[in-house]
Amino acid sequence: MLIIKGLVGGLFQLALFGTFFIVPAGLLPGGTWHWERALIFLAVYGAITAAAIVVLAIKAPASLEARLTRPESGKQSRASRMASAAFISAFGAWMVFIPVDVFYLKLLPPPQLGVSVTGAALLLVGFAIMAAAIYQNRFIVSYIADQTEQGQTLVDTGPYGVVRHPLYLGMLPYFAGMALWLESYAGFIAVFVIMAALITIIHVEEKTLQGALPGYADYMKRVRYRLVPFIW
Repeated sequence: MLIIKGLVGGLFQLALFGTFFIVPAGLLPGGTWHWERALIFLAVYGAITAAAIVVLAIKAPASLEARLTRPESGKQSRASRMASAAFISAFGAWMVFIPVDVFYLKLLPPPQLGVSVTGAALLLVGFAIMAAAIYQNRFIVSYIADQTEQGQTLVDTGPYGVVRHPLYLGMLPYFAGMALWLESYAGFIAVFVIMAALITIIHVEEKTLQGALPGYADYMKRVRYRLVPFIW
């Protein structure tokens, strides 16, 4: 049942991506409903997401279950809700912006094929980092909350021994690579907007964890970097 639940969630996410990419591309002047780059991305993303869900369901079911858990009413603080809303808004606007830029604004010349292929590789690297973070942490819910009542323990191994928020680290090459594959340098630059939203989430999340999770303050001293190794 967990595999089915995960695949349904993955299919919903794939449909959301398709809506944000394909619908604007199809409706814009000079656009097309058969945007090849986006369709290839959706096909590959759907396949690797399904594979990752099956592996997680077998090898780390608690981690997948946590990721599929929806926030309970009253569980999130006001700051947490605002940070999550800012990220969702930035992400949604960024996805819509890419086809608008590719087919209508054309703010910058499209990247050459080699750059786009490099973007595809970055996308896969980012996906792998995110999958590793989810695999390692069975408390990696999709919202900020105190989970001590559920027995949350500190995770400081694997990618969590390098940076404190490896899931968000993986998002950066994932989104940047996606923009390059879809031929939008402007979308690549706009990833900094998503990064700003992630930084807000990180500040709220760390404040919550310092107050709720035993050992997190010491962990912050051991693992200095929040998001990007040797930078921040």
